[in-house]
Amino acid sequence: MCPTRCWLEHRLLNRSSPEERASMVVVVLLADFDVTWRVTTTREIKTAFAWELEQSQLVVLHVPQDQYPSVTGLKRNYNDAPERVSFRSKQNLDYSFLIHYSASLGRYYLQLEDDVSSAKYFLSTIRRHVDEQEAKKTNWAMLEFSVLGYIGKLYKSAHLPLLTRFLFLFYQEMPCDWLMSRFRELLTQKEPIVFKPSLFQHMGTYSSFQGTYNKLKDKDFEEGLYTNPLAEVYSDMSTYKNHHPKLAWEPGEGFFWGRSPDNGSYLTAVFKAPTVVTGIFVETGSQGKDVLESAEVDIGRDVMSTKKGEKSCEEFWSVGTLENGRFEKHEMDKKDGSSSSCLRIKVLAGQKDWVIIKKIRISTKQSSIPHQT
Repeated sequence: MCPTRCWLEHRLLNRSSPEERASMVVVVLLADFDVTWRVTTTREIKTAFAWELEQSQLVVLHVPQDQYPSVTGLKRNYNDAPERVSFRSKQNLDYSFLIHYSASLGRYYLQLEDDVSSAKYFLSTIRRHVDEQEAKKTNWAMLEFSVLGYIGKLYKSAHLPLLTRFLFLFYQEMPCDWLMSRFRELLTQKEPIVFKPSLFQHMGTYSSFQGTYNKLKDKDFEEGLYTNPLAEVYSDMSTYKNHHPKLAWEPGEGFFWGRSPDNGSYLTAVFKAPTVVTGIFVETGSQGKDVLESAEVDIGRDVMSTKKGEKSCEEFWSVGTLENGRFEKHEMDKKDGSSSSCLRIKVLAGQKDWVIIKKIRISTKQSSIPHQT
């Protein structure tokens, strides 16, 4: 199990750029009442993160047990065992104290746990989604960057005093993830707003409740930053059911599934705006089947309309071929830093087997440094 120090270093701070780290405050609540554990953990954090503590980029706090209301002898809603009721009630109170302390530290509050892994540059991705919601004037109370429990939930700091009191008032009624849904609805956000791919993944295998086994995983998590630009995706390969070409380009678990491709068959993504591509990753097949056996990856420029009513590019050039159904290339802008408007996967030899294009991911040159919140 990765201790608190390990989680902070390898799964959170090291997944952020220096600019991101300078614009966020990480608040760690040491919620266990075991004095020995708390002293040891505090010493480890002070040794490993002296600079972050001095710069107030990291804050460590503990709430004495006498500040908590009783978590024993509570009513057993949902017929939960008394031990589980006590555990989840204590957890709600932990969150209430943590949120109360954090309310004045920034514009937004992100709830995490210490057994999760973060996607690279998660903060920049969150900012982009927040900006999109604000531009659309969406009335939101909670944005979700993981579908699991109380992980990756974003709130406006203006709502945190209400959330603090809500969790404290109803701490014994139900688990925290149920309470947060009630809170969202009370603030008139009727439907969840969930973003994919998920930015946080549950890594632990044992629950803090009596050491029980916990195998929860977020199937939409992608450790690398999803940076595919907006694009229209076309293919002349016959599509099987609803496995459309765009699913290979979009985040999540969707994929393109096409019937036997011919020599010259293609899948083309046409960017909404010219983009400097710095890296490309393509994955085909599933469990060794429906692999694209022979194909090249092309980059194109100068968008045009085709006779089929599709969009494509007037000029393409190859950046490499698939090997064993995969393609990966980085630092492409060092050789050619010009903008591109298309990415194409072109079949070089027909095959009888069907083909799954599971994932197309590209990295792009960042246009700006993340702004201060």
